Amino acid sequence: MAGQLKEVRLRIKSIQSTQQITKAMKMISATKLRKAQEAITQMRPYAKKLQQLLSNIVSNAEGSVSSGLSVARPVEKALLIVITSDRSSCGAYNSNLIKLAKATIKEKYAAQHAKGNVQIWSIGKKGYEHFLKNNFKVDSTFKDIFLHLNFESVQECAQAAVKAFESKEFDAVDIVYSEFKNAATQRFVVEQFLPIKKIESKAGAKKSDFIFEPAKEELIAELMPKILNTQLYKAVLDANASEHGARMTAMDKATENANEILRSLRISYNRARQAAITTELTEIVSGAAALQG
Repeated sequence: MAGQLKEVRLRIKSIQSTQQITKAMKMISATKLRKAQEAITQMRPYAKKLQQLLSNIVSNAEGSVSSGLSVARPVEKALLIVITSDRSSCGAYNSNLIKLAKATIKEKYAAQHAKGNVQIWSIGKKGYEHFLKNNFKVDSTFKDIFLHLNFESVQECAQAAVKAFESKEFDAVDIVYSEFKNAATQRFVVEQFLPIKKIESKAGAKKSDFIFEPAKEELIAELMPKILNTQLYKAVLDANASEHGARMTAMDKATENANEILRSLRISYNRARQAAITTELTEIVSGAAALQG
């Protein structure tokens, strides 16, 4: 009985220590989330408007003006930029992103994958480690972006993808990431990066009449890379906020679960202690009765 009490006491102390860690991690994630949420909230309207503007211009451009980054060609080789986190303890966040990336490969690029023509650029260590372990073609060049998250580091990745598309190393580039909604909700999405998606006009609808200054070719050539850089940067900021939100929620749930386990252990401890006291009293009474007899 004494051994059982000691074991329960040790378990209670262990759970209490774990609970302190989960509380601290929740507070840290909450602090980081506020900054990350502010960054993506400010960035999102600007990025979406730029992307919409580029799609409109490309959709209404004709001839050689619409060539290059906006021209779809038969997909022989594909690239997926998968944005995961560097650290764990964020619930099913990373596993959901990895599942979505695998589902995209299976549904969209199955033939290319069978030929070994699907490559993954992983932003975040967790995705890189998983794909490397499971024998996917994965590149580690940009996996440490979250260590020094800034526009310049993300721009390098975007420019490398654009250059690879222009040189026909890849015929399609998609981004797999989580779109931040709130601290408890993320939407896991696949977004077409290249070729630039055109807006399908309705039958009989008039094309937008843009006045270009400077020349149309010069303007599109200048806008395309900048807007693509912004598009990828927005996805990375979304993923950063989503990660901290997922971790904060997971640590909050872990703290609540620790409370439930502690409550159950304390009940078990009190019952065992009461049983031990009752046994000792019974032995004392029985011993006294035996002496009197």
